[in-house]
Amino acid sequence: MSKTPRSYNQFCALAKALDIVGERWTLLIARELLSGPKRFKDLHDALPGIGTNLLSARLKEMEQHGLVVRGKLPPPAASAVYELTDRGRGLGSVVGELVKWGFSLLGIPEPDEFFRPRWAMQALLVTFDPDAAKEVSETYEFRIDDETFHLRVSDGKAEGLLGPASRPDLVVVATRLEFLTLGFGENQRDYAVEKGLIKQGSVEMLERFGRIFRHLR
Repeated sequence: MSKTPRSYNQFCALAKALDIVGERWTLLIARELLSGPKRFKDLHDALPGIGTNLLSARLKEMEQHGLVVRGKLPPPAASAVYELTDRGRGLGSVVGELVKWGFSLLGIPEPDEFFRPRWAMQALLVTFDPDAAKEVSETYEFRIDDETFHLRVSDGKAEGLLGPASRPDLVVVATRLEFLTLGFGENQRDYAVEKGLIKQGSVEMLERFGRIFRHLR
C-alpha cells in the first residue's frame, strides 16, 4: 500500500490505519457516508468548515485507498454520489467506538457548534442494548427541525434510517435544542410531556426507547 505524504513510516497496524484515516476530516466524511451515498454538495453542507478543495482532496485520497467509490443514484434522481466500499463500511465499528468514547467529552452544546440530527441517530445506534430489546418490535421516528430519521427494533436487533418510517409506533417532534435536552438531561418523561414532544405513541414507549438506546436516559 502506498504511503501518504505524512506517513508515520511504521510497520504497525495502527500506524498504517492512521496513515489513511488519520488526516483531518477523513473520519467525519466516513461518518456522513455511513448513512448512505451522498452528493458532493450534501457532504460539503454537512461538514461546515471544510473547503471544497480540501473535501475534493480527501475524497480523492479515500478513493485511492479503496474506501470510497463514485456512483449514481437510480432514476429519477440520477445524481452523481460518493459511497463507501465494503472496506470503507468497515470503518463503521471504528467510528462507533470513537462515538462511545467521545460521549463524556460533549458537555453542554456551545452556541456556535454545528449539529445534525442524523449524528444523533448514529450515536444512539452504538448505545443499543440487545438485552433490553428482547421481544420488542417497534419503530421510533424523530422529526428534528428539518431532518427526520427513524430507528427500528426487531428480534434483538436495531437499524437506523434517514427519512420517515412507513408505520412508526412512536413519533417525537422537537427542535434541536429540545432534542438535545431530552437526550442529555434528566427526567426525560416529564420534559417530553411538558413540551408536548410525543405526537404519536406513548411516554412508556419513549421510556422503553431510552432503555434500549442507553444514551437517551
